[in-house]
Amino acid sequence: MSRAEPFVKVCGLSTAQDVQVAVEHGADAIGFVLTTSAREVSPQQAAQLATLVPEGIATVAVFHSEKMPTVLERASEAQVGWVQLHGQRSAQDVQAAHAAGFKVIRAVRRDAEPEQFADWGEDFLLIDASVPGSGESWDYAAVRELASGRQWLVAGGLNPHNVVEALALSQATGADVSSGVESSRGVKDPALIAQFIDAAKGH
Repeated sequence: MSRAEPFVKVCGLSTAQDVQVAVEHGADAIGFVLTTSAREVSPQQAAQLATLVPEGIATVAVFHSEKMPTVLERASEAQVGWVQLHGQRSAQDVQAAHAAGFKVIRAVRRDAEPEQFADWGEDFLLIDASVPGSGESWDYAAVRELASGRQWLVAGGLNPHNVVEALALSQATGADVSSGVESSRGVKDPALIAQFIDAAKGH
């Protein structure tokens, strides 16, 4: 049984070159961080970068603990199609994003409470390391049961060398990378972006 090609999201992009490399190599989603981070961009910068992303590739605005009115306002300014929600969230937050016309990636840490893994109607669940953004790899097979039968992305500690194994162990629908394709914190390396996507998709 061959699995469909994995869904690959490259997150925390902030330059036109990085976006173009990700698009050229077949990324399925491009993430812009609109929350406090080494990778933060303004909604206006994200909107400019989103114009470089062809139809059919998801543009994602990433938030942490911002309240939903702020999330929806900034995501609208950024002219993206998706929002990614980290932090303490509720099923109502997912509904609010959908009602505003956005698709939703909801992020949970691998050690979150069991009820956090329930299906709240998000388009993708993202399961991250215990310390998101740390770049540390973890036991990707451990969460296979938590998300079985769902559309979900594995994240945390991924890089061009371990993404194939992480996808196989976790049985995730796809993978999300940020620090694993950086030359230094917050600075993406176009060559690593290309290598990651090519590896994940078996190109």
